[in-house]
Amino acid sequence: MIQVLDKKFEVFITKEELSREVASLGQILNEDYKGEEVIFIAVLNGSFMFASDLMKEIDLISEISFIKMSSYQGTESTGRVDELIGLKNDLKDKHVVIIEDIIDSGITIDKINSLLQMESPKSIKTCTLLYKPEAFKGQHKPHYIGFSIPNAFVVGYGLDYDEKGRNLDAIYQIKEENKTGFQLNMNNNTDQMLNIVLFGPPGAGKGTQSTKLMEQYGLVHLSTGDIFRANIKGETELGILAKSYIDKGQLVPDEVTIDLLKSEVLKYENPKGFIFDGFPRTNKQADALDAFLKEIGTGISQMISLDVEEEELKTRLANRAKDSGRIDDADPEVIQKRINVYRSETAPVKEYYADQNKWMKINGLGTVEEITSRLFEAVASL
Repeated sequence: MIQVLDKKFEVFITKEELSREVASLGQILNEDYKGEEVIFIAVLNGSFMFASDLMKEIDLISEISFIKMSSYQGTESTGRVDELIGLKNDLKDKHVVIIEDIIDSGITIDKINSLLQMESPKSIKTCTLLYKPEAFKGQHKPHYIGFSIPNAFVVGYGLDYDEKGRNLDAIYQIKEENKTGFQLNMNNNTDQMLNIVLFGPPGAGKGTQSTKLMEQYGLVHLSTGDIFRANIKGETELGILAKSYIDKGQLVPDEVTIDLLKSEVLKYENPKGFIFDGFPRTNKQADALDAFLKEIGTGISQMISLDVEEEELKTRLANRAKDSGRIDDADPEVIQKRINVYRSETAPVKEYYADQNKWMKINGLGTVEEITSRLFEAVASL
């Protein structure tokens, strides 16, 4: 815990998690703009640390400018005039990527977009480290998102509290004494939270559709793989314990996995709900998850299963291997083994939720938009 001026803050996103996510965003941008010239425009003051680290990951023909928004009263009218200070690049027919530290209401990014459009760029997209879907009311949703977070006050890694705290190498969330973030919500309709187990075999599109659910419903995406990696890299107590099993080639015990998940859930203040991706994998884990959620006054709303035929899964994974370079997606034997493990060990979990009338299947074939539409219809029916 740290103190900035009169407020106490606790770690919300570690420097290791930040480093990993910035590297991931850089890789995605490199892939999306391969062979293209890009102008990055970082919005001051908050984005300076994020922009600096992000540019270290960029392998493109590119430029970067740092700008500020300024508003003043026009000399010939009483209306407010907005302008961008610091923009000296020629944007005509160029790809533009706006770099923001955080997007909440979306008002500022809307104004920046409208001003940049006057320069006739080829395209404009936004890359933000943090995004608050609950608070967003703008017209231009960010295209690249590091972390979707609840509508809570954060500081560090460029973000400030009365201009203090920008130099912190992690992101911190304001803390109320003797309460965890989630306990603050215990008196705030936790029984109405939307908690979804998004289910499906490798290649079913869970990651893509999780992003859509986050944007539409303001949910928090919890991937056990990401949680493991962050805790191991950050050398937390639970991360070190998990690594001790992994290094021996052993499965991490369910007790350690659920403790890692609990610690992640309790970070969030007043969440609208969670998407559980990669957990539970067994009925024992499902029991443990139910027990934990019951303790904090909520529960699983529904397991939604993306149904995709095996041959289509193999095709998707092979294509993903070409795009991402993931070795495990390129080997047909590895692909088949992963599908077999899913069917034999993980698929029976759907019966666990079916017995509670909390399981539904949707067609996972078609375009991303078609699958998203079916998914939203399923969620709307809950």
